[in-house]
Amino acid sequence: MKTANIVILESSEEFLEELKNYFDGKEEFNVCAVTGSGNAGVEYINQYKPDVVILNLVLSGRDGFAVLDYIKNNCPECRSIVVSNFSNEKIVNSAIAHGARYYFVKPVDPQSVAERVKEILNEQTTEYKVSAEVRAKRRVASIDEKISNIFISIGIPPHIKGYVYLREGIKMAIENPSIINNVTKELYPSIGKKFDTTASKVERAIRHAIEVAWNRGRVDAINAIFGVRVYIGSERPTNSEFIALVADKLILEELL
Repeated sequence: MKTANIVILESSEEFLEELKNYFDGKEEFNVCAVTGSGNAGVEYINQYKPDVVILNLVLSGRDGFAVLDYIKNNCPECRSIVVSNFSNEKIVNSAIAHGARYYFVKPVDPQSVAERVKEILNEQTTEYKVSAEVRAKRRVASIDEKISNIFISIGIPPHIKGYVYLREGIKMAIENPSIINNVTKELYPSIGKKFDTTASKVERAIRHAIEVAWNRGRVDAINAIFGVRVYIGSERPTNSEFIALVADKLILEELL
């Protein structure tokens, strides 16, 4: 894996120092610049063209949303990770819509942020493969976007662990539909191995993500997405049922 060039934009000097010290202590990361100013941050992004920008939404000068827009329009090869004090669903969804790849709500440890940076870097290294592999990658990116849109619509927030695990499980079910018949022994362990956690934690996190959506009472939105009245009231699907439902929907869309 190549070294990840990082720019950190953080208004809290204490957390900025914590992040910088962590990344400076790892050979696979190179911190190009740090600042609490959105204006200076834009200049650093333009100068260094980093792989990843880690930013707070609250910055002096330009705020985090303005910086996200700048990255989207002027540095499309850069990826953004937001670390913020705001847990409001509208703010989280807005940050994702402005181009944030991941959203963390403080407090968060630098290691968790570093894991997402590694994921982004691993994705970027595939961009130089032959055209067939590039097309496959674009298909995955398209599927990621479709899954994210579904999650946002039904109320699964992107900052909880179950969001990432559930997305990975759906992608695995799309590639290998039979895996849905063996979630305990195959799907959960595979996700756990990828994210360096246990199968039981994966199962609980996915169940929690689904519970969050259902507790928000968006059953009508859920039924609208799938085109039929699948669930009524407080009725909630199992992990495998939900993964299969979303995977089947996306498979059918691919075939149409």
